[in-house]
Amino acid sequence: MPSRTTVLKEPKAPRIPASLTPADPLNDELRDDGTYIALEWGPFDLVGHDVENIDVERCRFTDTRLSAGTLRRAGFADVAFTGCDLANLRLFDSRAFNARVFRSRLTGMSWTDCGLRDVLFDDCRADLSDYRFSRFKDVVFRDCNLREANFQGADLAGVRFENCRLAGAQFSGATLTGARFTGCDLWDVAGVESLDGAVLAPSDARSALPSLAAALGITIAD
Repeated sequence: MPSRTTVLKEPKAPRIPASLTPADPLNDELRDDGTYIALEWGPFDLVGHDVENIDVERCRFTDTRLSAGTLRRAGFADVAFTGCDLANLRLFDSRAFNARVFRSRLTGMSWTDCGLRDVLFDDCRADLSDYRFSRFKDVVFRDCNLREANFQGADLAGVRFENCRLAGAQFSGATLTGARFTGCDLWDVAGVESLDGAVLAPSDARSALPSLAAALGITIAD
């Protein structure tokens, strides 16, 4: 009987119009209760904003600096970030749908109690990023540096981690049923008990072995 190959679904691509209105750094500055639709954001400096209740739809951000700010109850739908600096940006009770984050810096970025659906993180530096208590559906992390990322209490059911560096990541209390790890470094991950129900490639399982053994009280002798 021929073997069946599992076809893995990609997150839905953002639906962004071919023609966008260039964002104006003054008129389109991030403000409380702001709505931003079909805008092209270039290398603007949006560092340090502290706003809430904003909605961003069908927008593209390229080389935009959004670092070190705080966004509460923010919504991102059909958006793309390319080459952006999102380091130390903090989001609370926010959501992202149909989004792509490509070759961007997410070091120390925090998504706390957020919802992400159909999001692709591709070739991003996301070490020390934080996703505590967030909910993921149809999300893929691909070729990302996620060293010491914190997924404590997150719902990661079905999430795919492909060729990611996850050494020292925290998974305590997370739900990982059906999550898939392929080509990942899982050395010294914490909360390894939460990997129950996950699917690991053989090389990924080997890198997680010391953490699994320690959780079970097993000593691996030389």
